[in-house]
Amino acid sequence: MKKNIPLGIVFVLGVAFIIQFFIPSRPSQIAFNTMIEWDLILFVFASVIAVDSLVRHHILKISRKTKGWGYSLVYLGAALFMILAAVFSGTREGSFYMKVFNYALAPMQATMFAILAFYMASASYRAFRAKSTEATMLLISAFIVMLGLIPQGAAIWSGLPKFSEWLMLIPNMAAKRGITFGIGLGITATSLKIILGIERNWMGGH
Repeated sequence: MKKNIPLGIVFVLGVAFIIQFFIPSRPSQIAFNTMIEWDLILFVFASVIAVDSLVRHHILKISRKTKGWGYSLVYLGAALFMILAAVFSGTREGSFYMKVFNYALAPMQATMFAILAFYMASASYRAFRAKSTEATMLLISAFIVMLGLIPQGAAIWSGLPKFSEWLMLIPNMAAKRGITFGIGLGITATSLKIILGIERNWMGGH
C-alpha cells in the first residue's frame, strides 16, 4: 500500500499534465499554475531536509574522525559564520557579510575555478591527441576556433574570426542539437518509466 499510493499519484498527475500540455484549457491551466505553486512549497521543504542531511553527514564524519573530517569541520564553521554574519550585519552593500563574500569567498571560488581550468586543459590535451581521423578533425577545429578568438588570429588572416564563428554556429550547432535531441529522448523515456511505475528508484525501490 505504501508503494501503490505514491505510484498512483504519480501516474494520475503525470497523465493529467501530459494531456494538459497537448490539450490546454482554462481549468487545466489553473490546475497547472496551482501545481507550480505547490512545487515551490515542496522545494522549500526539500531544501530544509537537504540542509539537515548535509549537516548530519558532516557532524557524523567529525564525530567518527573519518578521513577528511577536518574539511567537514571547516565547512560547518564557515557555513555557521556566514549565516551569523548575514543575520547580524545584513546583506546590504558594505555590510560585514558582503565584505567577507567579496574579499574572501569570491577569491576562493576564483581559485577553485582556476584549478579546475588546469584539469580541463589536461583533459583537453589528452582528448586532442591525433590518434584517429575524428580526433585530428577535433584538434584542427579547436585550434582554429581558439585562434579565431584572439587578436593574433585576425592578424594571420582577416577572415579567420568569421570562419571560427561559422564553425561554432553551423557544424558545432548541428552536433549540439543532436546531443540535445538525445537528452530530450532520454528525459522523455525516463519520465514515461516513472509515470508507468517501471522506474521505482525515486521511492527507494529496485
